[in-house]
Amino acid sequence: MAYQTIDVRKLTPTIGAEIHGIDLAKPLGNQQFQEVHDALMENLVIFFRDQELTVEQHKDFGKLFGKLHYHPNAPKLIEGHPEILVIKADEKSKHVAGEEWHSDVSCDAEPPMGSILYMHEPAANGGGDTMFANMYAAYDTLSDSMKRFLEGLTAIHDSAKAITHRRRNGASDQTFPQAEHPVIRTHPVTQRKLLFVNRGFTTKVTQLKRSESDALLEMLFRHVETPEFHCRFKWQKHSVAFWDNRSCQHQAMFDYWPNRRYAHRVTVAGDKPYYRA
Repeated sequence: MAYQTIDVRKLTPTIGAEIHGIDLAKPLGNQQFQEVHDALMENLVIFFRDQELTVEQHKDFGKLFGKLHYHPNAPKLIEGHPEILVIKADEKSKHVAGEEWHSDVSCDAEPPMGSILYMHEPAANGGGDTMFANMYAAYDTLSDSMKRFLEGLTAIHDSAKAITHRRRNGASDQTFPQAEHPVIRTHPVTQRKLLFVNRGFTTKVTQLKRSESDALLEMLFRHVETPEFHCRFKWQKHSVAFWDNRSCQHQAMFDYWPNRRYAHRVTVAGDKPYYRA
């Protein structure tokens, strides 16, 4: 794809690209917005370096792509900005959000379209990379027999499965959503089929017995871990990652304890997953 207002440099042939020649703190023109959108559709996750964003500018960039999503189970840590999800870990952390492969908040009836993470403080020891995986490729590389078997199946996505979705002491504003989605999803923009189950939230294939479901899901979860589907992003201060939450999964590496890592995430609302044969 040819771009005129941005410079797109692929990380791998399968997924991921760095975008240069753009300042996200400034309003995007129509063509530049369209090219950023197209780059996201083409590469599934796009990265920006050396961006200096206020909280409002971070939110404004997200709003270009749709209504902002409110995380159903997150503390409101920034006064007046409930749309900002704080991603942090330090010497007191035993776990971090997203340690397992997942699609953000797939337990919602309408999971997010995408997420935009802005790194304020990367881990000082060089750890804390994020891995991303291409779910089109995960679907495409299944056998034809497996594709036929999975078509029409649905699965339960349960927020209670996630280690970070636990009730906070004294919290009365938390909700614990659960939703049923197709195992094979059709992307609403590209109309391509993709695998839509993840280790972080998916608990059971509805149409199967528990033992059958467990075996099938474990096979699919391991399939997602295939290295050829992946790219890996090394964070720097003021880096931004924007991923299509429908077509890729991600995993946060917690290899930097006891160092501190601190970021803000804005999430763009999505729609109800569907499958179209």
